[in-house]
Amino acid sequence: MWILCPVSSVSSSASTISLAQETWYKHTVLHHMMQLRQLDMKRITEEERRMASVAARKEEERKRESHKQALLKEKKRLTICNIARQWEIQQNQIALVASLNQDKDNEPCQINGSAAYVFPEESRSLDTILSSAVQGLSVLESHLVEVEGDTLCLYGAGALECLDRNWSIQTAGIIVTVSFMFIEFDEIVQVLTKLKMKFPNSVHLKFKETNLVALRQFSALAQMHRLEQLTVDPEGNPVVNFTLWKYYVLFRLNHFNLQKINGVKVTENDVVMAERLFGVLAYVASSELPHYRMLSLFGESRRKQFHYLQEGKGKKSGTGSEESSDNRRNGGESTNRAVLNYTTKDFHMEKLEEIKERKTFCQTYVENLVKEAADINMKNESLQKLWPQMFIELVRDAVIEIRNKNSYMKLCLQRITDQKQ
Repeated sequence: MWILCPVSSVSSSASTISLAQETWYKHTVLHHMMQLRQLDMKRITEEERRMASVAARKEEERKRESHKQALLKEKKRLTICNIARQWEIQQNQIALVASLNQDKDNEPCQINGSAAYVFPEESRSLDTILSSAVQGLSVLESHLVEVEGDTLCLYGAGALECLDRNWSIQTAGIIVTVSFMFIEFDEIVQVLTKLKMKFPNSVHLKFKETNLVALRQFSALAQMHRLEQLTVDPEGNPVVNFTLWKYYVLFRLNHFNLQKINGVKVTENDVVMAERLFGVLAYVASSELPHYRMLSLFGESRRKQFHYLQEGKGKKSGTGSEESSDNRRNGGESTNRAVLNYTTKDFHMEKLEEIKERKTFCQTYVENLVKEAADINMKNESLQKLWPQMFIELVRDAVIEIRNKNSYMKLCLQRITDQKQ
């Protein structure tokens, strides 16, 4: 039989006495010393042993869960680091290709004010190194999708595929903020329609390392259903270096009535200033756009409104402000602002390819028409040359055939008889 004496009688030190006063002291001793019968001069009951066993299991589960969370956190950190490295390598490749295209004639290029010569061998070797690095990283996770509270975080281009999944109504309904990181903005534009359908309550978009480089790219956000806040991180988004980028956002996305940009509340003065800066731009753009292009931007109701304005019925005083207020009230874009749209590079290339195909078809069709017309004209000219002689021969044959009246009548009767048979 094992008996554990009171700790206080063994040593009078303050640290030893405090050990016996800890809440986990009794449970720990009972869990590790199964044969113990007395503790601190008190007999141990079965209930105390059961409580100690339960407490030990809970502690093990807590440690296991803590270890699991630590592993998940570390995996997330490594995944994000991997995605960041892949993004950096991708950007380096793009910069390298752009540099090679710019200096394809092997002319010296300026780097930090000094001249440097581009050697093809070195360029190829660097490109090979970058490609090898990408292949080596591809064995790890290349994207990450995470829901933190009311925020959906998307890391890497592959994360956009999550919008094709079946999200529960509850999860989709609580998402208010969508954060994009290490994803090309042009790829994000292609899924904005899915985004507003999957997460109808999303009103805040965040962009970090998304290659936002031009003001016109913000025009693509007009297809969202609602937007109250916009956050654009300076990292990987050179557009924020433009002094007027916030004013362009306020002007182009005026129908959303944005509340905050980069965490700063939007004031009425900001809206007025945006209108002053870019109002003329929208007017000029809409004035220069062909009529058919203008109609292609609007739906049926907007087309009727546009026709109404074109016919001059809306040129009365105050029509512009009424139109603007109506659009804000209905949640739609104004006619002039809708002209400032954005198309991705891939979509632009597809359009160019389509135009090229149409041009080729039209050219081939016209060439065939010209060739056919030339053949008809040639045949007509040949007929005009041969017709006098042909007419004389036709008249001569007819005269010879009817010269003997009786023979001609018999021949005609014979033809009729043959046709009846």
